Amino acid sequence: MPHVFILIINWNGKKDTIHCLSSLKRLNTKGIKLSIIVVDNGSSDDSVEVIKKKFPSVIVYEAQKNLGFTGGNNVGIFLALQKGADYVWLLNNDTFVDKESLQALLGVFADEIIGIAGSKIYFAAGREYHKEKYNASELGKVLWYAGGLIDWNNMYASHRGVDEVDVAQYDNAGETSFVTGCSMFIKGVVFHAIGMFDDRYYLYLEDLDFCLRAQKAGFRTVYMPSSKIWHVNAGSSGGPGSKLHEYYLTRNRLLVGLRFAPIRTKFALLREGIRFFFQGTPTQKKAVTDFIFDKLGNQSYDT
Repeated sequence: MPHVFILIINWNGKKDTIHCLSSLKRLNTKGIKLSIIVVDNGSSDDSVEVIKKKFPSVIVYEAQKNLGFTGGNNVGIFLALQKGADYVWLLNNDTFVDKESLQALLGVFADEIIGIAGSKIYFAAGREYHKEKYNASELGKVLWYAGGLIDWNNMYASHRGVDEVDVAQYDNAGETSFVTGCSMFIKGVVFHAIGMFDDRYYLYLEDLDFCLRAQKAGFRTVYMPSSKIWHVNAGSSGGPGSKLHEYYLTRNRLLVGLRFAPIRTKFALLREGIRFFFQGTPTQKKAVTDFIFDKLGNQSYDT
């Protein structure tokens, strides 16, 4: 019987986390040993107390500070592996799941070369970026992720199908360029082969880096549309357009691009970095400067 650990990071997000944990109760766990870990990233509210009271079977790890997406997940992954995890399912705390989503993900691993699998992810109804575009019957059916795409010429990673209404256009399972950390199901042996998340990223593009390292080690990354989840898209990190988002995306594109991109793209990234350094926004200048001087990981930046 495979032992699956679901790992959720909480940071002052008890409402979303409780909703997510409640949805996990309806999972079909036939033939599966399931454990759940919540890593609390130094919340200043009463998240820990409330979660422990409502979900006494959940393992709650209390970090003393905000470790970010990378650090919080690394703590949880280490704990899960110590406790004998065969698989670790990373879930954003602002998601809720279909009852068959776990079985659908686990089923793909009959192919031993597969290391990472991801779900079809919808916007939660009413949380779409452009909800005014859709009629009432389409809300909750708008795609947030239906596979990963990488533009290697410009070093951008994007979600296939985002903002499209799901009419089964992405219902074929198969290999994908990367799996989003919003719902990332990972075979335990992958961690033994390549390590954990690179904490230099802190947040943004760490999932892309992890998938590319797994692929380099010989594992396949796949998209499983029969595993369905919904994303509230709460934006606890500021979201697109915030200074925090601009800072980490600018800095981490350089980090992942100079590690994995073709040589032509690496030169283009360096030229872009030089332009940002002299002509960019203050946020872009700081991001490039920190990259040059190896000031990576958590660099506090106002949203």
